[in-house]
Amino acid sequence: MIRHIKKPLYPVCALFSFFFIMMDPSFTDAADSSAQDGLLKGFSISGGVLTDGMGNPFIMRGINYPHAWFQSKLTSSLKQISSYGANTVRVVLSNGVRWNRTGESEIREIISECRKNRLIAVLEVHDTTGYGWEKEACTLEEAVSYWISVKESLIGAEDYVIINIGNEPNGGIISGRRWVRENSDAVKKMREAGLCHTIMIDAPDWGQDSRKIMLKNAPKVFTSDPLKNVMFSVHMYQKYGKRAKIDRYLSTFVKNRLCLIVGEFGADHQGHPVDEASILELCEIYKTGYLGWSWSGNSKEVADLDIITDWNPENLSPWGRTLIQSEYGISRTSKVCTVFSPGK
Repeated sequence: MIRHIKKPLYPVCALFSFFFIMMDPSFTDAADSSAQDGLLKGFSISGGVLTDGMGNPFIMRGINYPHAWFQSKLTSSLKQISSYGANTVRVVLSNGVRWNRTGESEIREIISECRKNRLIAVLEVHDTTGYGWEKEACTLEEAVSYWISVKESLIGAEDYVIINIGNEPNGGIISGRRWVRENSDAVKKMREAGLCHTIMIDAPDWGQDSRKIMLKNAPKVFTSDPLKNVMFSVHMYQKYGKRAKIDRYLSTFVKNRLCLIVGEFGADHQGHPVDEASILELCEIYKTGYLGWSWSGNSKEVADLDIITDWNPENLSPWGRTLIQSEYGISRTSKVCTVFSPGK
């Protein structure tokens, strides 16, 4: 949302990871975690469950942070987000098509700050938002080119980073066949470049999947990945105002043994209600991750999506209090990823 194979692939990934960690002292912890077998395990998908590098299930309970537009607030915001109990932060990046490009040194800083605060980083390119509807939006292929261009800042961090290829990369009508082809091709190119991270795929139709394109076709994209390391993200806004619809969507992914998160949601959107209480409760029931949109800085017309008001961490908005403090909110259900266990 805009606010304002081949088996040889495995050793290729392992070699990239091993040599990068050896060269970069900022990832010495990652090197230690894989010292026994010489390669970084990182996140993986097993039976529809996201599993961390220690082999334990990990359920995201987190917040979106609009870094591309508020770079100077990175350090303070991540510390504050962590203090409220979040275990994950989804960070808005830009490939330079619509906003200032997020470079490799900046990505390294983001990952480092997330690790300091025991937050798993979901990194996403926001420039794809609404492609087919927004004239300025870039293609998913352009997002893939960006990830490949900055891969040296990512390889070696598979324990701490999940790559969300592009945010809401379709705002118009798209067929199931085309959606499968574009996302499968994107994953293939990422793997061929040596990126072995868990990859997150956004639903079409501004992330809301109102025509159930992702719901019906996600298995094809998952099986197209030689690493079988793909998860999916739906954004629940005004299309999800009723509990039954939320339940059907989440439960279908669970039954199909595919990994899903609610990558964005709020209490309302553009004057339309969202059943955020049911999203929170059902995500807990189905052990599905969720990431609330967004920390602060939303434009005036959607300012009620701010979790804190005016960047003041002591001033939770009504939406922020629900997301963080309610019965199924972050502070009561979040658990720190076990890759941050003592000695790691």
